[in-house]
Amino acid sequence: VQVPEGFTAVMSATSWEKQEDNTFVFKMSQPIPSYLIALAVGDIVSADVGPRSRVWAEPCLIEAAKKEYDGVIEEFLAVGEKLFGPYVWGRYDILFMPPSFPFGGMENPCLTFVTPCLLAGDRSLADVIIHEISHSWFGNLVTNATWGEFWLNEGFTMYAQRRISTEVYGLAYTCLEAATGRALLRQHMDNTGEDHPLNKLRVVIEPGFSLFLGVNPEDTYNETPYEKGYCFVSYLAHLVGDQSKFDAFLQAYVNRFKFQSITADDALGFFLEYFPDLKEKGVDSIPGFEFDRWLNTPGWPPYLPDLSPGEQLMKPADELAELWAANSLNTEAIEAVDITAWRTYQLVYFLDQVLQKSPLPEGNVERMSKMYPKISKAQNAELRLRWCQIVLKNNLEAEYSKVKDFLHSQGKQKYTLPLYRAMWGGSESARALAMETFAATAPQLHVNVQNYVKKILGLE
Repeated sequence: VQVPEGFTAVMSATSWEKQEDNTFVFKMSQPIPSYLIALAVGDIVSADVGPRSRVWAEPCLIEAAKKEYDGVIEEFLAVGEKLFGPYVWGRYDILFMPPSFPFGGMENPCLTFVTPCLLAGDRSLADVIIHEISHSWFGNLVTNATWGEFWLNEGFTMYAQRRISTEVYGLAYTCLEAATGRALLRQHMDNTGEDHPLNKLRVVIEPGFSLFLGVNPEDTYNETPYEKGYCFVSYLAHLVGDQSKFDAFLQAYVNRFKFQSITADDALGFFLEYFPDLKEKGVDSIPGFEFDRWLNTPGWPPYLPDLSPGEQLMKPADELAELWAANSLNTEAIEAVDITAWRTYQLVYFLDQVLQKSPLPEGNVERMSKMYPKISKAQNAELRLRWCQIVLKNNLEAEYSKVKDFLHSQGKQKYTLPLYRAMWGGSESARALAMETFAATAPQLHVNVQNYVKKILGLE
């Protein structure tokens, strides 16, 4: 790849070298599916953050990127290897994309592309990186054969991410993060309707047809393959009943199918073959939990993993949200709760509860904003998203500028669409804010995100 002077090319490849006249030569020594071939060119520089990892970013971001990820990548990789077998891709580098990048991360082998929103300054959004690292085994090494079975990539990866997270951060924290994921699934299914054909794990994709026959491939990127897929993999683990046996199965699964594209039938067939006693018991056809039902019936997962170990972190957040939703505020009880020690996902969980109880009684959100600058002035994208949603649901016009600033600062689909939905479902002034913000930011949004926003605003 030859690029202009002053630019650098990087690629999802095992090796690269720069030759004269600014030509970069890449080699990929492993077979990969075509969707993982990725190339980026820009004014980018790199910094080492581990024995086999470096971060790439524009010069203005490189210090922040190095600080955020120094030493942590190797820890996650090592835990992943312990759980799922050798990391086969050589390097694990990260490229920080421009803010308009529509996704949290894209697991391009050897070089994950991520949103700069991950630079929270306190390593609190590292779980996105754990997710992309988990794809090194599930998705990149064992790949779904068709996008109709996207859950094979994402459900197994969510499960793997939460296994690594449990080893690194403990079970309580991981259950709290999973509860946040479950809330997103609930939100998605409420938006689309549980019976929507998208809410099956095996989606019928027939582009160009009406919705009754199939779905637009773009729309398969939603919470269902991730979180319902996670529930299905958790259900398989529950059938096995022993974590270390299930971990051993995952290693065997990766080993059996590595460098192959497979279907759900391949994966589930191997599961039953690996556990002949379960096959004999007919676990694939337990009424209500049939594998076929999991794959082919839309709707809420028939089995939900137990997240009660997260209660110790959820309970204080639930109780605090209750206090804020009261008609007359018990200021003493509220001030007795010290949230300065809460980690990001505990705050996220608290804000999700507040959002569910919104609109709050008159004046409560203003009081909350003053009392918790850590939340209302946060630079952390997950907190900003929730605070903006609360501002809109409570029609707090005094803080509309925060919604506008957040939408001007990034174009991630999972942050952008919920805010436009909230504005469009809100007051006249919220709708005006939506139109004004979209008119100003549309050119910097990815075309898919632009189209989704147009749909929400009825501009099609």
